[in-house]
Amino acid sequence: MALNKQVWVNQLMKNYYPVYLFLTYAQDFSNLVENDKIHIPEMGADPLVLINNTTYPIAVTERVDTDQEITLDTFETENTMVRDAEAIEMAYDKVESVIYGHKNTLQSVTARKAAHAFAPVGHTANTPVLLTTGTDDGTGRRRLVPSDILKLKRAWDEADIPQDENRILVLCPEHVDDLIEYDLKAFKDVANMTNGEPTKFGGFKLLQFAHTPRYNVTTKVRGALDTVSGNKSSFAFHKFETMKADGTIKMYANIDDAKERATILGFMKRFVAMNIRGKGTGAIVSANV
Repeated sequence: MALNKQVWVNQLMKNYYPVYLFLTYAQDFSNLVENDKIHIPEMGADPLVLINNTTYPIAVTERVDTDQEITLDTFETENTMVRDAEAIEMAYDKVESVIYGHKNTLQSVTARKAAHAFAPVGHTANTPVLLTTGTDDGTGRRRLVPSDILKLKRAWDEADIPQDENRILVLCPEHVDDLIEYDLKAFKDVANMTNGEPTKFGGFKLLQFAHTPRYNVTTKVRGALDTVSGNKSSFAFHKFETMKADGTIKMYANIDDAKERATILGFMKRFVAMNIRGKGTGAIVSANV
């Protein structure tokens, strides 16, 4: 049974990060995980640049890096019972369907946790939280318009976030709809892959995720994970300011449980995703009319 457990664990992780999922675009630090912990150095201050200096010797400063020890979160699925124990052994399709359900649940929950972690806590120069400026969509919500994305681009430019192909904007479904209604021809393929690459606009690769964080529209502060209060948002991140890491993945199984006359199984996964320096992130929040 130990061999079968490993096979099932491998099935769980197969294509766990599909190409359309925003987590594909974050740095993968899984190889740095030890005992379900990861150490990330927080870099000290960058050096000053002197222009037309005439004073020597030039000052020497030591960069002091601070070690961050991050413990991976624990995600556990509720157990699934399969009444026919023989089916677990013999019918691969049944095993596959059980694993598929656990995989989807874990994938959804870990992605929601990551989206919340990648989005800014609140509005700062390095973590801009902007409001949509479009017309009323009929519910009292202002639509997202292309100029809102360009304002986020400008805010990132002013914060010296690298202007390269690693800028990612993850749109909530409402904002995707807003862009399509604004210009069907220009945005008909928004958040869809073309030759393996997402649509680009304003220097951002555009992706879509249904469970983006909510914000207090007045304070521009991010709400708690999975809160239903506040206004919906789209969020942006730079690849090299974010990370994800996978740790232990384990399957638990009661084979041929005597009381239930069944096999009972569940999964545990250790995982963490975070913004590394509190920089290179941003959000566009739906404003009220």
